[in-house]
Amino acid sequence: MRIGARLSSQGIPHPVASEFPLSFSYGLGDDLAYSSYSMKLIDSKLAAVGSKSRARGAEQSFLASAPLLPDVGVLALVPDRWHWQWQPRHQVMTRLARYFTVVWMNPAEYWRDSLRPNKFLAPREEMPIPRPSFVIHTPSPFLPALFSPRWLAQSFLRKRLENARQVLLGRGCKRIVLYLWRPDFAPALDLIPFDLSCYHIDDEYSFSSVDIPISETESYLLARADQVFIHSPALLEKKGQINLQTAFAPNGVDFLAYARPVPEPADIAGIPHPRIGYSGRLKKQLDWALLLDLAAHHPEWFFVFVGAVNPHPEIAAYIDQLSRRPNVRFLGSKTVQELATYPQHFDVCVMPYLRDDYTKYIYPLKLHEYLASGRPAVGTPIASLEAFRDVVRLPETQDQWSAAIAESLGSAANSNEQRMIRQALAKKYDWEILARRIAETMASRLGPEYSSRIAREPACEVDFSPDASRT
Repeated sequence: MRIGARLSSQGIPHPVASEFPLSFSYGLGDDLAYSSYSMKLIDSKLAAVGSKSRARGAEQSFLASAPLLPDVGVLALVPDRWHWQWQPRHQVMTRLARYFTVVWMNPAEYWRDSLRPNKFLAPREEMPIPRPSFVIHTPSPFLPALFSPRWLAQSFLRKRLENARQVLLGRGCKRIVLYLWRPDFAPALDLIPFDLSCYHIDDEYSFSSVDIPISETESYLLARADQVFIHSPALLEKKGQINLQTAFAPNGVDFLAYARPVPEPADIAGIPHPRIGYSGRLKKQLDWALLLDLAAHHPEWFFVFVGAVNPHPEIAAYIDQLSRRPNVRFLGSKTVQELATYPQHFDVCVMPYLRDDYTKYIYPLKLHEYLASGRPAVGTPIASLEAFRDVVRLPETQDQWSAAIAESLGSAANSNEQRMIRQALAKKYDWEILARRIAETMASRLGPEYSSRIAREPACEVDFSPDASRT
């Protein structure tokens, strides 16, 4: 089945706010889900809720729920530790926990780092809350990542994988799915037993601005995986022919988080209109020369950047120059929940990418986030945006950018009809809907029994009403 071939407007009900506790797993295979630390957090959260009986009842009901296929466990091999700045892997894996028990396996510390004081438990507010069938597993510091000797590094990796697998077995999972998010995890396919392997591509992992051939490691994984998911049309064209079991899985949006009207965040409230806004990481793949020119030629517009600055030396001078301009504001890093509150308070949302052999493969997370906000959007004509020309203006030159932004500020672009068109399209890419498609594909690979069990669960319409997640 090709994900994205028919994107249904049907989906899964949005979880009730962010009130549910995480499960944690530590050590040599010990499943310490709902540890005393976690329970203290739960107690404090419930105490804070106080008289909100409806919210408390919803929380207790959710805690008692189980995934649709409790006998299937998914072991997610990811490149980064669980964190409050979410990427597609966070969005997908937390939502797959509606269907399966999911273990997010934090990468092991390198041996020198593992000797430092324990820092595994981040503050509660830094961990956006997924579902109760979602487990954060941190490998034991006694099984660190090693470069050499190779035999010992592999032995430690095998043990780390087996410990995480035991967490799933301990929760009653009979079928195990390895879900890999980077080519570097290919060795796992030979180290532990599993029933299905998935490789999810959400970037061009060479990160090269000049097109290069697929690496030997990734070619091996593409051919070896039982199921491949690829997030952009250009990458699907480049890498989708190696494995017949390859599906298109575009990036999505937490629609309600971006579409629901919210008050202006305090740090943007004082910035005059019109606001030309960008939300997301500030990185070298953006066209900083263009942004500098636009800010200089349009002192009447206020350029607002919301997000952390990547440690890319080549952009430091641009950011310094922009920071000195009176019509430019940098608002800093935000959590995934905070970030969602900004685009609706921009007047125009921008995606000012460079055009090169890296950006032609990306599928911007902010595409559907911007559309969900209802605000007009302007972007560079990269491959993944071409299909959205009806709802995103795609200028090529600096003069065309000026004209496109000016047009986006006009009354026609901001009519209620245009806003509804943009949001109606974004709804089809809600993460709940996309995760359902991925879950269906995984179930079909596990066998008819699992496909039929998911098919019996109706893909309920996602509640997109403004009050849907309010308690």
